[in-house]
Amino acid sequence: MIPAQAWADARLLWDYHRMHHTPRPCSVAVGLGSHDLGVADVTAELYHQGMAPVIVLTGATSPTTRARMARGEAVHYRERALQLGVPDFAVVLEPRATNTGENIEFAKAVLAEVGVTVSSVLLVSKPYEERRSYAMMRKLWPEVEVVCASTPMGLEEYADSIGDARMVIDMIVGALQRVLIVPGWGLAIEQAVPDTVVAAYERLRDHGFTSRLIPDAAQRT
Repeated sequence: MIPAQAWADARLLWDYHRMHHTPRPCSVAVGLGSHDLGVADVTAELYHQGMAPVIVLTGATSPTTRARMARGEAVHYRERALQLGVPDFAVVLEPRATNTGENIEFAKAVLAEVGVTVSSVLLVSKPYEERRSYAMMRKLWPEVEVVCASTPMGLEEYADSIGDARMVIDMIVGALQRVLIVPGWGLAIEQAVPDTVVAAYERLRDHGFTSRLIPDAAQRT
């Protein structure tokens, strides 16, 4: 049972993590690998809406995805996109990235290899990864404009869709920790974090939502 206060705190973090961008046409859509096939769904939908002529699906596996996506995140994403009617010629696969920094850097490299000129990116992620992914894009690929997108759900609906509310809250807490510390590693821009969000994060951390926290600041995952 997750207490009401924990849900309230998680909603504060959830709202902060989302950038609330309005999708618009970009050079390419990049779907960041994860355990959530909803990222592939949103990327495919943006393609069908004419928001990007090319999509990049990026990701190998992680401890979270190894059992769910044995063939690799990008491969499972591609299969889903093709099922949803995205033509194979519009899909660029990047199957090696094991973290968000590699997602960005390897996607940039593979697009250069296939000759796609990029001035703007629709960056598709899990809802609670929008802000961190945006901050890393601004640092690692600063020459392009970035528009964030994710599954348009509220926290409770999203947790129900994943089937593990505690894991989702753990992920939300871990994402906030990374917003706070990754700029110090030179991998993301600094962002203002309201005191109310920091306080909610600390309450959730102290209540035990810690499985996705980085215990050692030197560990870059």
